[in-house]
Amino acid sequence: MAFNSLEFALFFALFFAAFWALRQKHVERTLLLVVGSAWFYTRFDYGPTHKWLGWAYLGVLSLSATIDFFLARAIHASDEDPRAKDDPAWLARHRKVLLIVSIVYNLGVLAWFKYTGFALDTARQVLSAAGVSIAPRTLQMVLPIGISFFTFETMSYTVDVYRRELVPAKSFLEYLGFISFFPHLVAGPIIRPKDMLPQLRRDPELDPARGSEGLFLIAIGLLKKVVIADWLALNHVDRVFSNPGWFSAPECLAAVYGYALQIYCDFSGYTDIAIGASLLLGVQLPKNFDSPYKSRDLQEFWRRWHISLSSWLRDYLYIPLGGNRGGESGTYRNLMITMVLGGLWHGASWNFVIWGAMHGGALAVTRLWQRSRAKSGKNKDGARWVEALKGVGTFHYVCLTWVFFRCDGFGNAFAMLRQIVRGGWHGANLGNGVLLVIALGLAAHLVPERTFERAKEGFAALPAPVQGACLFLAGLVLREVSTSQVVPFVYFQF
Repeated sequence: MAFNSLEFALFFALFFAAFWALRQKHVERTLLLVVGSAWFYTRFDYGPTHKWLGWAYLGVLSLSATIDFFLARAIHASDEDPRAKDDPAWLARHRKVLLIVSIVYNLGVLAWFKYTGFALDTARQVLSAAGVSIAPRTLQMVLPIGISFFTFETMSYTVDVYRRELVPAKSFLEYLGFISFFPHLVAGPIIRPKDMLPQLRRDPELDPARGSEGLFLIAIGLLKKVVIADWLALNHVDRVFSNPGWFSAPECLAAVYGYALQIYCDFSGYTDIAIGASLLLGVQLPKNFDSPYKSRDLQEFWRRWHISLSSWLRDYLYIPLGGNRGGESGTYRNLMITMVLGGLWHGASWNFVIWGAMHGGALAVTRLWQRSRAKSGKNKDGARWVEALKGVGTFHYVCLTWVFFRCDGFGNAFAMLRQIVRGGWHGANLGNGVLLVIALGLAAHLVPERTFERAKEGFAALPAPVQGACLFLAGLVLREVSTSQVVPFVYFQF
């Protein structure tokens, strides 16, 4: 049940009415949230031969949540155990064992579904290179929707309790509501339990201004998804990336720029809808994108792109690895490990590993450059044209890495790059519509953030009938541009 489907619109309308009818009934409202989110999760289509998988994978989600809920309670309760006072070493060991059980279980589930086939194929290739011939066996593993997101969320819960940064939830129902909250369930943002659980404990307030903001964000998210992301994918990007050798250099270059816009508008559009739908339910989700293609270096890019993932990797991987506390060589090593694992988080492919390594290497170079300039006293912003050139260079490096992220294999990625460098310069397959959408998408991305905020505030200040008319016009645009088939969001595959 994708956000850009009529089924979701009907589901959300009914859920919205029932949720606010139970506004002052905490248990009943939380139960509705859990049941509604469970039904939402089971509605995803895994194909005609796997219709039962939605319910099976709901069991996977529920089991992960259950295990971590009780492990976190045990970790917290260990501080009150009589043995803790007499034997601090026992307490430290006991808490660490419980945390390890949580981490091993969660990473084990994630590895089983996402990386088993990849590991077997890689092992077979290594053995084949060593002269050991093994008949290829394909392991078809259907990935549970959103497993990478809810696994990170439930694992961070036990880690935060272990660090004594969070008191575990008293209500198992509330915890299930946090993990299964349907607006962010399948593609984020990755929510921290300390940010969500307090909101679920209190009765929500129906604020007209926040509701108007939510409707505005939903409309913007759908326009990003349907008018830009889907249109570029269906009319140019997908066919060029499928067979880059058939297209000229300008056509391939337009596909790369188009994909950069597609993945941003698709993913940030999903986030806008998730945040907007949550606001309509009285819940505030964190910002996940902040105009990332305005960045002047890779560090700034990762402060603006998929903010919930980059901050999660920083707090739960980079800093525990040692962060920047181990000297320069240790810092660069930790950066590379974090970004390579961040790339692998997206999927079981060497292309994702290379994508992560490219970002990790560039982040290390950026840090080295900044430190060398700081020592010489030159680490200041340059002239506007210098900062603009840095932004252009950063954008094109990100686009280069997107080639490896998007392509199915190295051969396809290098074919795309080869065509950009050596392909002809005709543009028979490059329509004016594609160029116009790319230009409009980039221009809209570069609009100052204050302009967007003013538009949002202006929409919220309009009378309800005028708001309705604006949403109706947005709906007409979506109806005219959309295809007969609902196009899934890109990050559903992760």
